[in-house]
Amino acid sequence: MRNPAAIDVALDEMLVNLAAIVLRLAQPELTRTPEARRALTQSVRQYGVCAARSRDPRVHELKTQLDETLKPSLRVVAIDGVKVS
Repeated sequence: MRNPAAIDVALDEMLVNLAAIVLRLAQPELTRTPEARRALTQSVRQYGVCAARSRDPRVHELKTQLDETLKPSLRVVAIDGVKVS
């Protein structure tokens, strides 16, 4: 693989596959503990570092999806049956 374009394509494919794995691991039932959340955060950030140099739009779309997994889920709060948030 002395062709830089072929190397880029191979790396992009690896990043797409890696993102799919991390997305599966980001499911709420798998990230309930603080240690699991920290591991997910570290994986998503490291993916972002690798994805920053990619020109493949799939890689950047997956980065966006992975970043969304780090945002806290919101919940509706009600006081005396009235929604307040």
